[in-house]
Amino acid sequence: MSRSAGRSWRSFDPAQASASAAPVGASLPCRVLGLDPGSLRTGWGIIDLNDAQGQVHVANGCIRTGSGTLASRLRAIHDGIVELMQQYRPQEVAIERVFVHRNPDSALKLGQARGVALLAACQPGVDIHEYAPRAVKLAVVGTGAADKTQVAHMICALLRISAPLGPDAADALAIGLCHAQARRLHNLRSAAVAAHRRAV
Repeated sequence: MSRSAGRSWRSFDPAQASASAAPVGASLPCRVLGLDPGSLRTGWGIIDLNDAQGQVHVANGCIRTGSGTLASRLRAIHDGIVELMQQYRPQEVAIERVFVHRNPDSALKLGQARGVALLAACQPGVDIHEYAPRAVKLAVVGTGAADKTQVAHMICALLRISAPLGPDAADALAIGLCHAQARRLHNLRSAAVAAHRRAV
């Protein structure tokens, strides 16, 4: 999503914001795993999407990699996500796209953590979808310049979560909700196109 697209939710098009490797799915129910990768902490959140209730919070947490070598931290991310995939069996995974970091070393480590997360999540029958950080904030809060406190507040309100959320888990759930909006918009567009074709 370009930086000039505006901050209003009215200008948000999640289908354009996504750099999905697969088409946005249409079938429901669907379980989505949201991932916010980082070399020290990788947030995760599970959301169930269905026709009756919309989106339902299932679980969330954070994979903490400790203070070991970069290789051992990347292994911890990989093993943690593989365990999540086996435990919760999501059909789709939404992950934050890498952004340009001012510190080249930090950007490199973030890219490596993200690559490991993608590898762990890339399993048969699972679709992977990517969203820019600004697009996620715009989808959830209504402004691409939202801070982490605003994101966490909106996530708790939208998913009816009463317990305090850690910032990494909140970001991961926000990525999952952004993907839910992308799916919903895709379904509405598909229905409109089908109705138009029947009418002509």
